[in-house]
Amino acid sequence: MDRIRIRGGARLKGEIPISGAKNAALPLMAASLLTDAPLTLTNVPKLADVAFMADLLRQLGVSAEWQAGAGLGDGGRYRLQATDLAGTAADYDIVRKMRASFLVLGPLVARAGHAKVSLPGGCAIGARPVDLHLKALEALGARVELEDGYVIASAAGGLKGARIEFPFVSVGATENTLMAATLAQGETVLLNAAREPEIDDLGRCLIAMGARISGLGTARILIEGVSSLHAAEHAVMPDRIETGTFAIATAVAGGEIELTGTRAELIGAVIPLLESVGTEIAETNRGLSIHRNGVRPVSVDVATAPFPGFPTDLQAQFMALMATANGVSHIKETIFENRFMHVPELLRMGADIRVEGDMAVVTGVERLKGAPVMATDLRASVSLVLAGLAAEGETIVNRVYHLDRGFERLEEKFSRVGADIERQSV
Repeated sequence: MDRIRIRGGARLKGEIPISGAKNAALPLMAASLLTDAPLTLTNVPKLADVAFMADLLRQLGVSAEWQAGAGLGDGGRYRLQATDLAGTAADYDIVRKMRASFLVLGPLVARAGHAKVSLPGGCAIGARPVDLHLKALEALGARVELEDGYVIASAAGGLKGARIEFPFVSVGATENTLMAATLAQGETVLLNAAREPEIDDLGRCLIAMGARISGLGTARILIEGVSSLHAAEHAVMPDRIETGTFAIATAVAGGEIELTGTRAELIGAVIPLLESVGTEIAETNRGLSIHRNGVRPVSVDVATAPFPGFPTDLQAQFMALMATANGVSHIKETIFENRFMHVPELLRMGADIRVEGDMAVVTGVERLKGAPVMATDLRASVSLVLAGLAAEGETIVNRVYHLDRGFERLEEKFSRVGADIERQSV
């Protein structure tokens, strides 16, 4: 099992290429099930979760041809074609590894009229029920049953357009319903839909495949169903969580970094917070420039929220920054009820953090101390790497298979800008 070793204290300088977004690539791959024509995706990151999704699609009969990118940060290319589905059952053994596997449900019901999909797994960061997915499919005319840990859905006469209002914002439910509705008969209106950039990316790809969709980027999305979709090629958007992670890392360690191949609007809520702690951020013709001098960061408060708010997927990283900031910060987690699992590991490194329900009170310390720590979920694992960049001595992050699910060649990207970091096999 691999681990990552960091010796803290090095300032960062240079450029880091931002990879394609995992959270965009996975639903885009699932969209290949909607048609028998090929879907070609470019700028695809080489990640464990992407490989899991490709394996699942192959089990369902999809031809998945992978071509790796030329260098660090160069996205790969997937040619996906579901000419003839080999089946419509997604087994527990693969769905348990990754929650996004559940996104095959909507496309399978829409195209084949039936599906049997295991209830999902993934990071243990909260209940994250799939009720909204199932109720939306029922609203579209599907019959949905739960049996032995599986969702069994059928729509023998095809799906029918409907007006669906989500009781709260759900990215996954919006994605599943959006894909299913493209082949439904008539008009579907999604209200209180998620507005994350990944939804927009999925919608633009579906439009390129022949779907009729309007309202992307708003809470009201209109889909006019079509009888079939056709071939298309689509470039996966830049990873906004990776963008935010490296921006925060520069604030943690100090230095000057250019993040290439990304855009400021993807981390709009993050930029003013980083500027308020003493970080300079500017757009360049290739991406973003991030700079922080040696002055200690200033504590600020933050609360997670659906896009365009502060992303829950950057909460752990921002806590690593606040752990050495001057003052007291309050970090409120409003999305997932169990996303402070990184706190005990940061405490091992000398952080002063007190959790009160959905609030973490962080009193910054002058310096963290290197220690052996353990990754507990995808985003928490990278927060420990960031803490190690600012810590005295050596930090060992164990169980980094979590990290490999969502960050492409992280240690290489940090190494090229001066961090003392390496992957070790034990």
